[in-house]
Amino acid sequence: MKQRFAVLIFTGLLAVACLPCAFAQASGTVKGVCKDVDGKPIVGAQVEWSNLDNGRKYSLKTNNKGEYFSLGITPGKYNIRLVQGSNELYHFNNVNVGLDETTLDFDLKKEQAAQAAGVGLTPEQLKQQQEQREKALKENNTIKSLNDKLSAAKTAADAGDYATAVSTMTDATQIDPNRDLLWAKLGDYTLGAANKATDPAAKTKSYEDATTDYQKAVELKTKALDADPKKADATKILAQYYNNLGQAQAKSGKTEDAAKSYQQAAQLDPTGAGQYYFNLGAILTNANTTNDPKMRQAAVDAFDKAITADPTKADAYYWKATNLIGAATLQGDKMVAPPGTAEGFQKYLELQPTGPHAEEAKAMLASLGASVETSFGKQKAKPTKK
Repeated sequence: MKQRFAVLIFTGLLAVACLPCAFAQASGTVKGVCKDVDGKPIVGAQVEWSNLDNGRKYSLKTNNKGEYFSLGITPGKYNIRLVQGSNELYHFNNVNVGLDETTLDFDLKKEQAAQAAGVGLTPEQLKQQQEQREKALKENNTIKSLNDKLSAAKTAADAGDYATAVSTMTDATQIDPNRDLLWAKLGDYTLGAANKATDPAAKTKSYEDATTDYQKAVELKTKALDADPKKADATKILAQYYNNLGQAQAKSGKTEDAAKSYQQAAQLDPTGAGQYYFNLGAILTNANTTNDPKMRQAAVDAFDKAITADPTKADAYYWKATNLIGAATLQGDKMVAPPGTAEGFQKYLELQPTGPHAEEAKAMLASLGASVETSFGKQKAKPTKK
């Protein structure tokens, strides 16, 4: 017999389905008492009996004295687990159940001492082992509480109730302020609340709060990555945090900070660089309300990088060309745009001939006197009616 303690992964909620017990004509009885390492009753736990012969499962709940009992157990060989929440406290394998009564107690203090003696642990080592297990159990309880918060916040946000989602995730960060996921989710919901706010002051504050939340998520994930550089997907997650930070910064009017965040995201995750550079080009385009040549060129450069990373990203071609139009000049009654402008609109139409910007692209080509050239054929762009 070996003792096993489950370690939860901080990812989500697990649902356990239990089959109801049924009586058979030839059946046995099982019972027992469950006690923790301090000798106290383990209340409200599940004792799961799994028949190795037919796969039948029985789930028995302990009462306030730690006792469990059931009639009608089909005889056979069983594996038995003592589970509290999502945490396995102990298990026995290959236990025979006959037609008579089978008693199986779970005494964690006794089993722990027996295991320690079997491997020659000193009393001090046994104490350390117990402390580690208590720490693990406390951690599991914390994770369960945080998972409940994450689930409740998502439910509220999905219903459009961002105020409740923000409040719930704020509580979660107070339970444990050292988990990047909690701060990132708080940032997501705070950003959602800002987008729905009608009061300008409240909107501005929410954008600033979201920025702070994402910065905290970035800080914690960076530390985790430094501690374990090989951790799977950690770099991609950090890139996503930087992307969301860039969005919050842009909404707060901090365009330069947002640009740095998007560039950092692209460097961390080259596979997602197409979207990150597109986002950079988009915020530069939106911020350039005075048609500043330097900002316009920076947007064009960002869209070029997005196209290099993802040549199929149609919108990048459209918005690159739209920025280039800003540098067009008139020669008589003819509009002359920088090189690459017509090609950008044409490539957009090739990739998305019926896309949301198709008519605007055709109108721009018409104003330039260019043809619509796509894989679907070539035709002269028709000027839009005024």
